[in-house]
Amino acid sequence: MFDDVRNYLWLIPALPLLASALIALFGYSALRERSHWPCILGAGVSCVLSVLALIGVAGGADGGAVYYTWFQSGTVNVGFSLQADGLTAVMLVMVTFIGTLIAIYSAGYMRGAPGYPRYFAFVSLFLFSMTLLVLANNFILLYAAWEGVGLCSYLLIGFWYQRPAAAAAARKAFLVTRLGDIGLFLGILLLWKSFGHSLDYNEVFMAAARNPDPALLVPACLLLFLGAAGKSAQFPLHVWLPDAMEGPSPVSALIHAATMVTAGVYLVARCMPLFGLAPDAQLIVAIIGAFTALLAALIALTQTDLKRVLAYSTVSQLGFMFLALGAGTAQYGLAGLAVTAAIFHLFTHAFFKALLFLGAGSVMHAMGDVIDMRRFGGLRKVLPVTHWTFLCGAAALAGVPLLSGFWSKDEILAVAWDAGGQGAPHTGVYRLLFFSALVTAGLTAFYSARAYFMTFWGEERIPEEAYHHHVGDAASVACESEDEATPAASPTPHFESPGIMTWPLRILAVGAVGVGIVVVLPMGHFLEAHWIRQRFPQSLLPAESAHGHNILLMFVSGLVALAGIGLAYLFYVKKPALPGVLAKSAVRLYEASRNKFYLDELYAAFIVKPLSGLAQLLRVLDQYIVDGLVDLCGQIPSFFSFLFLRPVQNGLVQFYAILMALGVGGFLLSVLLR
Repeated sequence: MFDDVRNYLWLIPALPLLASALIALFGYSALRERSHWPCILGAGVSCVLSVLALIGVAGGADGGAVYYTWFQSGTVNVGFSLQADGLTAVMLVMVTFIGTLIAIYSAGYMRGAPGYPRYFAFVSLFLFSMTLLVLANNFILLYAAWEGVGLCSYLLIGFWYQRPAAAAAARKAFLVTRLGDIGLFLGILLLWKSFGHSLDYNEVFMAAARNPDPALLVPACLLLFLGAAGKSAQFPLHVWLPDAMEGPSPVSALIHAATMVTAGVYLVARCMPLFGLAPDAQLIVAIIGAFTALLAALIALTQTDLKRVLAYSTVSQLGFMFLALGAGTAQYGLAGLAVTAAIFHLFTHAFFKALLFLGAGSVMHAMGDVIDMRRFGGLRKVLPVTHWTFLCGAAALAGVPLLSGFWSKDEILAVAWDAGGQGAPHTGVYRLLFFSALVTAGLTAFYSARAYFMTFWGEERIPEEAYHHHVGDAASVACESEDEATPAASPTPHFESPGIMTWPLRILAVGAVGVGIVVVLPMGHFLEAHWIRQRFPQSLLPAESAHGHNILLMFVSGLVALAGIGLAYLFYVKKPALPGVLAKSAVRLYEASRNKFYLDELYAAFIVKPLSGLAQLLRVLDQYIVDGLVDLCGQIPSFFSFLFLRPVQNGLVQFYAILMALGVGGFLLSVLLR
């Protein structure tokens, strides 16, 4: 059975879907506090099957299968078809492995929360939608799963729907990403119109390679990228992701590391055979990616909410990935290398960003839901496991040499540098983008270390909410365990998270430290052998020796990372008063960064309010003019009936008898006269 990938490929999304259905049906009636088990088992078995699929693809197995025809429209047959190639296999392992760890962590973090079964039903549905999106072998099935991912993000971001902020954040995420989804839908329609009667990936890519018309490819690619920018929070559609922190912390980890935001990067990577034939579209992708990375890094410098720092970090790192995808120019055969660099960074980013968000959740759990870094500090001894694991994630994100983030970031910088090589098109632009990325890498190291030092170094400060929360728990346990006649001693709060939360942190910390050096070369060769050379046109294929390393560039990027960390150590450990002095000396820049460069306010002033005003105007026109005309037309028959019919329908029998006699008399008179 396991020799043929097609026999069990459908089970990878089906098991989380089954788990979601079981929890939805029996969560409140039978499972209750055990509602996490179907979710964990469904995700775990899907992870095992994903690993088997990866092994099968590496062994040369054909992972494509059309299970049934979904629907037919004219000459287009859309099948429920799944395919596991090199890109799909890597994505599946990442999504299901990280998703399983987050589900296990959630069992501890969400324990006792109202809506416990509902939470795990949504998480399972989220994993189903994401795995189906990755496995889809045509654009229509991808779009269906794409919308499923958007729905699940709305449900989970707004999980605490009683809170106005959470409900508003869920609506904002749903509406902003819908703007990108419109672009994706139009891009799919344009591909259908331009490249034949099939929307299967391979057929569309082959048709585009036979007729690489820039007039069709450039707008199609830009529309696809618009959809990707919405899901992966790229400028100007990035504003929803920081507000998504209103959901539970495990949800933030799931969205930022394994699902939602990775969908956009996956879409562009999957469609790289199209983007590689449209260098103008690729240039726009690279510019927006680099700009988003720098913008988000500048905003992250001054945020005091720990989860919000990590959220802007995600936006920035996704910008790095799009920079790599946009730097894969066809003229120099860099398209395959670009995909390898972007997916490699996506893979390593999943480990250290999931670790950081879960670590932030552990801090929040210990501090009584306080997440403002100005209200706590010096937590190294209070939260020892969280401290060491968070340090591993922050160091990997910062790009400390030999950790996972260092290797994948170096791949992206190398692709960006090569794209601006001598004689390459747009050399000056790509050189500028490279130096922008190098500056962003330094900023990343600084704000990563800043978040770590503000949380775990300095004077030990614990907010009152933490004592109330943990002392209450300890007191209740003491009362349950001691004899009622014996007064319980004053309990000491135990801040560190339980094992069900800390063990996923330990596993992710190992990945954040070592997964980069373990897979840096194998992943590149695997993707090249089992996806790039099978799907890409010959003009886009990289050279055989493409996976070497630029030693000088590695040295420079490592030095930049260490400089950023050293500067953060100076600011927040050695001289903690220095950031305040600098903030006062550059008040406008500091406030601009802290207020996210006022982008939300600009959107509200120039987009939201004008559109709201237009909506109110249309409401008035509809209610008082359109509806008025309709009501007037409806009153005309009533008016004539009032004049002519209502007087004769007065309810008097005598009056009716007279009318009947007059009618008969008139009839007889007409007969006599004729």
